[in-house]
Amino acid sequence: MGVRYRPRVSYVESSSRVEALLTAPGAPFAVVRGEGGRLEYVSGPRTLREFVEATWAFGDAPFLVGEDGAGYTYREFLGAACGLARRLADGYGLRPGDRVVIAGRNHPEWQVAFWAAQFAGLVAVPLNAWWTAGECAYALDDCAPKALLVDDERAVLLRGWAERNGVPCLGFRDAARDTSAVAPPAVDVLPDDDATILYTSGTTGRPKGAVATHRAQVAAAINPRYQAAAAALERGAVPGAGRPPVSLTTFPFFHAAAFTSLYAVMAAGGTLVLMRRWDAERALDLVDRYRVTHYAGVPTTALQLLDAAGGKRLESLTHLNTGGAPAPPALVRRLTEAYGDRVEPRNGYGLTETCGGVLAHYGEAYRRRPDRVGRPTPVTEVRVAGPDGRPVPDGETGELLLRGQSLVRGYWRDPEATAAAFTADGWFRTGDLAVVREDGRVSVVDRIKDVVVRGGENVHCVEVEAALHGHPAVAEAAVLGVPHPVLGEEVAAVVRLREAPHAVTAEELRAHVARDLAAYKVPAHVVVRDGPLPRNAGGKVLKDELRRAFADGGRAG
Repeated sequence: MGVRYRPRVSYVESSSRVEALLTAPGAPFAVVRGEGGRLEYVSGPRTLREFVEATWAFGDAPFLVGEDGAGYTYREFLGAACGLARRLADGYGLRPGDRVVIAGRNHPEWQVAFWAAQFAGLVAVPLNAWWTAGECAYALDDCAPKALLVDDERAVLLRGWAERNGVPCLGFRDAARDTSAVAPPAVDVLPDDDATILYTSGTTGRPKGAVATHRAQVAAAINPRYQAAAAALERGAVPGAGRPPVSLTTFPFFHAAAFTSLYAVMAAGGTLVLMRRWDAERALDLVDRYRVTHYAGVPTTALQLLDAAGGKRLESLTHLNTGGAPAPPALVRRLTEAYGDRVEPRNGYGLTETCGGVLAHYGEAYRRRPDRVGRPTPVTEVRVAGPDGRPVPDGETGELLLRGQSLVRGYWRDPEATAAAFTADGWFRTGDLAVVREDGRVSVVDRIKDVVVRGGENVHCVEVEAALHGHPAVAEAAVLGVPHPVLGEEVAAVVRLREAPHAVTAEELRAHVARDLAAYKVPAHVVVRDGPLPRNAGGKVLKDELRRAFADGGRAG
């Protein structure tokens, strides 16, 4: 499916024409409506095993590079993954459909473990590397794995569970030591077999295991290839031309956003440069050392990278991609002010339940309209519905519903949660408020549960957060509702300021917001924190923790 069209449209012509070019019958990204009513890609791999097998063609090209410089070429990676797959199948007796947990930081061996599971027909269950032993035990009891593949830290954390349940616990380095295998186990893997279980972040309760089939995951692998081809055509370039990408991917591997970045790199024979733990100065050094072309991370780390660069360095960078959390408009403005149009900005929208990004916004369109998350991929349908479930007209706000090939089939052993999340005809209720704009692009306004109702007026937190991010002194901002005896709720903000000389008072921040937003949206309380805001592994602010701080008397300003 390598696209090699010469561009037939100018940069300024509509993206809808580009989409028509790429999705026409016989084109690389043509689609059909499948038996279940979902749109599906006509061509391409049918399983993740088929997807990864195609990377044999990249041979001795570098694939995975750890912070210490050690890693794997494609040939070494595939040999190690095939060897581990055989060890799991022949040595430990695992059979297709068995679950295998993968728990660890972003080490090269994490990817060996994940793809070994796919070669053996197993269901890979990545666990959040930030979880405590108790949180991990909940997921382990839920999915009942037949093996654990872990780094050194998780080995200590999970060994007790493994011993109590008689489950082998294999260290990454030992499991991936043999790179000489030339073939995976002889097992059948079918498109509708389960491929992964990714646990949700659990910000609204216990994490749920979102189950994706191979059919869904290969759509997730094709989606970023489509988006890259469309972006190239819109800027007048030839899709697939130039050297393979070198990506500094800072999303944790257990997060759905990481898969979007990973799949794009693998499909192009590129290199993935890894960070075990985020550090902006370290990231700058890695960009320089490995001539990184693509950066991928949550908006917070992207802003910190731009702060550390100070408008300099990043000479090799051509793309800055963010996801996993809303990107404040200030991010793309700062990128453009520092680097002009040399670095293409990209953001998008996706969830654990969509196996990664399904909406994308990039290039000049993103610069012009930074409040949007883009257009859907060819196999993703978008609907904005009112409280009664009926579609609302374009331009009006409602809940964002999605349907398409890359969506999960449901939640692991939880039919009630599955029924609550999906309509009878297959639409997934995202829980996000959105608007379809006149150009067909989508703006995500807020989480349904992240709206402050102040005296009967709805205040969308993301709008106020964007206004706060527009102040040069603000490094991070989170807006939430706190109880009020008369209004019901009032607006509060928690901010972290940049280092000196960026000093600002709470009243100055309120005045800044008041210049752009109505008076009822201006935070009544502003708290300035010394340290970073609490976030989960996906980069989302843990607002429940901030609410507790207010409840405990933490108001200021």
